[in-house]
Amino acid sequence: MTLYVTGRYADAEAEARGVAAAHSRRRGDAWAPIALGIAALATNAQGRHAEALAAYDELLPVFGRTFGAEHVQTLKLRSDRAQALTALGRHAECEAECAAVSQIAARGTGPEMALTAAGARNGLAFALNAQGRHQQAETIIREALADHQASDRFTVVLRLGLARSLNGQARHEEALAEAERVDQLHRALRDELGRSETGAVELALATALLGLGRAAEARPRAAAAHDACLALFGPNHRRTVEAQELLDRIDGI
Repeated sequence: MTLYVTGRYADAEAEARGVAAAHSRRRGDAWAPIALGIAALATNAQGRHAEALAAYDELLPVFGRTFGAEHVQTLKLRSDRAQALTALGRHAECEAECAAVSQIAARGTGPEMALTAAGARNGLAFALNAQGRHQQAETIIREALADHQASDRFTVVLRLGLARSLNGQARHEEALAEAERVDQLHRALRDELGRSETGAVELALATALLGLGRAAEARPRAAAAHDACLALFGPNHRRTVEAQELLDRIDGI
């Protein structure tokens, strides 16, 4: 997980598969499926979304048998799987899965369940935004922010989702203000955050600026997002593709 958080996704995948192999012969050992879940997470981060989804599909029944259907490990795996679904454009399926995980996790207790619920609500909002249902996404995110008072990674991702929903509603001034607020928070938390949100702040800023007709200011931010995502995630990752699409829109003006 340290390798994953620091953006060394290929190394994290290899290490996790090694752990899984070392534990695979021990009947009932929980470490093997957990390690394979980390491997799937790292696979998804490298833009191999279909491969990651196939791994999650194989792991889900194993997690159900090992931990139970409503255990935090199983719910987290379902939430991670939903991220692969939406990366493949299967937004309605992601929406349904995140809504179900959020509902179950909200009944649980403890900080891990709370984080799982927050992650699922963020995934739900992302799927709603991807389907053009920006007002619904905004409502979900504002409710999640009201429940999540800490200033941490989830605050960053939720506020990025809020900026996305505002941009989707053509409320670009508000989106720009939100993106600038997230940028400040992201810089303040840089040492505590992993690299999974690389390029996301620049994309939010660039999208808002373009919506305000400030293409000359938007382009360097979109280019910076694309370069950072390409270097870290590879060309097939959904955020790299999104950054390239935004660049194409700007260059087509």
